[in-house]
Amino acid sequence: MLVAERHEKIVETVNKNGSIRVSELSQLFKVTEETIRRDLEKLEKEGELRRSHGGAVSIKRDKGIEIPYFEREIQNTEEKNTVADIAIQYVKENDRIILDASTTAWYMAKKLPDMPLTVLTNSLKVAMELGRQEKITVIGTGGRLLSKSLSFVGPLAMESIESYRVDKAFISCKGIHKKRGISDTNEWQAQVKKKMIDVAEEVYLLADYSKFDVQAFSKIAALEEINTIITDEATEEHYIQEYKEEGIEVISVT
Repeated sequence: MLVAERHEKIVETVNKNGSIRVSELSQLFKVTEETIRRDLEKLEKEGELRRSHGGAVSIKRDKGIEIPYFEREIQNTEEKNTVADIAIQYVKENDRIILDASTTAWYMAKKLPDMPLTVLTNSLKVAMELGRQEKITVIGTGGRLLSKSLSFVGPLAMESIESYRVDKAFISCKGIHKKRGISDTNEWQAQVKKKMIDVAEEVYLLADYSKFDVQAFSKIAALEEINTIITDEATEEHYIQEYKEEGIEVISVT
């Protein structure tokens, strides 16, 4: 395979998967990991992708494209499960919490033990998952259903959220940036998540390594509105230190 052809296939693969590791690309194209790293460096300079710790991330999210739920569900599953495992440790009996419509929040819902708990969500998947539990009270926001994200948005969802006050909100995003705050590709999603932040005493941002230093289309909130960032071990240390310097607690795998 010619170098130019390999580069084209790498970009295609990264865009299809959302993100991918160097080791996986090395196996796929049967070249050394050092060769793949050089490829990624060149492709990043050409604006085709963004390098991350140990791999590459698609830049489609920066162009306002909302990736369908069934695709996001299988992206970075290991990292999202790691984040979810950490997050559930901060849920206590009788808490009133919000879970947004992110796939990471769904992983979190799948792991929550059946205990006295009230969960407010705009996610169809989260509501269906927790609806199986006997002790958890689930409140759906209602609103307009977005097929790509299986989430409820719009005025009705916003009004519903405004009616409640919760102890903790667990939300995700498409991008987290030191200067631009947190953002999403979909404007309606961003508005709902902003409202979730407004009604919560504590805000936990669920962000795997691929979300850092990314600016998506619609701003959700400024960094100072976030109390805690929960991330995975693949997040580069300099990002963790940057946000700690901003006064935000950052929790990761040790």
